[in-house]
Amino acid sequence: MRHAHNWTLMTLSAAILAGCTGSPGGPVSSPYSTIEPATRDPRRADDLNARAAEILDTDPAKAESLLREALGCDLYHGPAHNNLGVLYLNQERFYEAAAEFEWARRLMPGHPDPRVNLALTLEAGGRLSDAIASYEAALEVRPGHLPALQGLARALVRTGNRDPRTRELLDELVMRGPDEQWREWARRERESGQ
Repeated sequence: MRHAHNWTLMTLSAAILAGCTGSPGGPVSSPYSTIEPATRDPRRADDLNARAAEILDTDPAKAESLLREALGCDLYHGPAHNNLGVLYLNQERFYEAAAEFEWARRLMPGHPDPRVNLALTLEAGGRLSDAIASYEAALEVRPGHLPALQGLARALVRTGNRDPRTRELLDELVMRGPDEQWREWARRERESGQ
């Protein structure tokens, strides 16, 4: 899994999942062809997904091809849906990204990254209240998850929210921010909100 910063001064990057498998979360409709359970190949999907994750930034066309092949092997492979969403988010194809992150979220109920990635997509699309809800959902799945804390704090600040909860998030980022840029941003925002 990888996180980076690049949203103006600092940003969350969509988390890329290389090898964890998700479990089906019930019936889900799909833009993909129906795959018979007997023909599913989760191991092959894992391998293709891992290969795609390695080249997502350097060769997006090849990565997309590998991810589509992975989903052809196992439509219920949550990490491949997540990574396809990351690819679409990087291309600013927000609708397609959101659809893939929804798939990944349902297939990976205990993993915060699809929720954070969905929140990033919603935030990029100007839907801050929905993004905040998705960051909060990620924190419900994994309390203290740093990328979710970062995103939630940033989104709340962008909405002008300066309540005690926002202050607590900023305090936490001053202490736990992943790098000095995040810690400095949190200090500035905390001070400007007093």
